[in-house]
Amino acid sequence: MKTRLVVLAAAMMAATPALADVKSGVEAWSRGDYPAAVAQWRAPAAAGDADAQFNLGQAYKLGRGVPADQAQATELYRKAAAQGHPQATDNYALALFQSGKKADALPWLEKSVARDEKRTELVLGTMLFNGDGVPRDWTRAYALVTRSSQQGLPQGSQTLAQMDKYIPEDQRRQGIALAQQIEARGRAVASAPTTALASAEPAARPAPAPTGATSTRPGTSYTQPGRPEPTTRPEQRARPERTERPAPATPTRTAAAKPARERPAPAKASGGAYRIQLGAFANDANARSLWSRVGGRVGGSASFARSGGITRLQASGFASKAEAQQACARAGSGCVVLPR
Repeated sequence: MKTRLVVLAAAMMAATPALADVKSGVEAWSRGDYPAAVAQWRAPAAAGDADAQFNLGQAYKLGRGVPADQAQATELYRKAAAQGHPQATDNYALALFQSGKKADALPWLEKSVARDEKRTELVLGTMLFNGDGVPRDWTRAYALVTRSSQQGLPQGSQTLAQMDKYIPEDQRRQGIALAQQIEARGRAVASAPTTALASAEPAARPAPAPTGATSTRPGTSYTQPGRPEPTTRPEQRARPERTERPAPATPTRTAAAKPARERPAPAKASGGAYRIQLGAFANDANARSLWSRVGGRVGGSASFARSGGITRLQASGFASKAEAQQACARAGSGCVVLPR
């Protein structure tokens, strides 16, 4: 018994440096010393530390401190996800989906959306909308994409606008109610403190979020981000409208960030045919509050379209696509240019 106690004590002492190595690696990563971060994570990852496995997977995904290797990144995500690591679960689900392994991705997508994760909500919502690898469920699809949009994912807002054209109002209303339940459940899920990196690229340069997209026929890969392919009959899919991709949104600057003379002038409402959508809100007051904050620099004429229990904040009157894109950039994350 004495020998056993000594062995257990030694094991506990050995576990402490491993955790310290993971934390030290995160600190090195935040300084931009990626090779040092990778060196710190290798031993804990090999020993089964989920944070270290996820972090090392991020390094391989981004090619920082090691050559980019998506297969190695996916394998490390798999190991960490198998231990219940939340961010690894998100990335593993998306990696499987992007490689065309939709059936394998599905249970991991479900685990991820249970935490109200906006990227996987967009992917699974689009699959449910198209009936792609899962039974078609427009109510749940609308709920998941609504949550993705509400959390600021631009492709979520764009996809939601497409869905509005095809999903009946009663199903949209049910979807909004379900979205509220999903949000409440997500808040109830408390993540324990970890020594993991952010689930995407470090904050200075966020990686493009993997998004749901649609296929033109069963079995093909998803190639058009954030645009569902509606159907008129179960056996026939309609082609989506061709639209221009919006320019990437830039973070909103506060009044103190720049002198007034350096701020770009607001886009003017010129009676043009181009529109932008700044967001979709279950609460109308939130839409009006956003406009009160950003309307002065965005320009255009605001409208608050209420349908199916959601208010869509839009601005119209832009003379060109470029002008609309500039206005969207001023608005910040979540803004999309709508088709004419």
